Amino acid sequence: YDRVLEVLDGVDVVVHEAAVTSVVRSIEDPALTTSVNINGTLNLLWASVKRKVRRFVYASSSSIYGDTPTLPKHEDLKPNPLSPYAVSKLAGEEYCGVFFKVYGLATVSLRYFNVYGPRQRYGPYSGVITIFTNRLLRGEPPLIYGDGEQTRDFTYVEDVAEATVKALEAEGVEGEVFNVGAGSPVTINQLAWSLIKLTGSPLKPIHVAPRKGDIRHSHADTRKVEEFLKWRAKTQLNEGLTKTLAWFKERLQA
Repeated sequence: YDRVLEVLDGVDVVVHEAAVTSVVRSIEDPALTTSVNINGTLNLLWASVKRKVRRFVYASSSSIYGDTPTLPKHEDLKPNPLSPYAVSKLAGEEYCGVFFKVYGLATVSLRYFNVYGPRQRYGPYSGVITIFTNRLLRGEPPLIYGDGEQTRDFTYVEDVAEATVKALEAEGVEGEVFNVGAGSPVTINQLAWSLIKLTGSPLKPIHVAPRKGDIRHSHADTRKVEEFLKWRAKTQLNEGLTKTLAWFKERLQA
């Protein structure tokens, strides 16, 4: 907290993107996820109050919806988190709402849906697009957990960045929560075959056992964010995959 308070001296706005972001990792180590995602968020919020920060934008997650059957997911649905990660993100949202009501800190929470794109780290806890891309470029087949018919609403990182900037600038949105998603879900099977086609790989996906904590379907209702933040995702999935693939290719060839 003391370090955060020092860093925020003279800061106008905070965009809080830091987190342990993996569902799998949160199941393996819930204490770490709680410490970083909940206590770290509280440190930033309290320091922002002390430093009189003008606007605080919090990166939440579509995972807070869990497996609620309603599709697309809208912001008024009752949360149903299925992992410690999802619980931690929901707790951060609740803290943001309380800090607005109690301390007047102008918070905005953005529920990101499956963000992907260049510069995402490749490792066991990466997003599925990054993992599939890197495996294919290394001559390894995509590993699909379960039957692959689960859906995700993949949202390109540049679009997400634009929504985040709009959340910093928009008026009358303090204390609100918004979905930030493309609104165009695809199955994991479709994703795998799209990347196979783009890479020209002869490999086929391999199906393995489902993972704990994974939700079945994810689809963003974007009406609220379109109305209040005047934002809509611009990047089609194939375009975003092409850009992501080119970036990782360049890194592997370097």
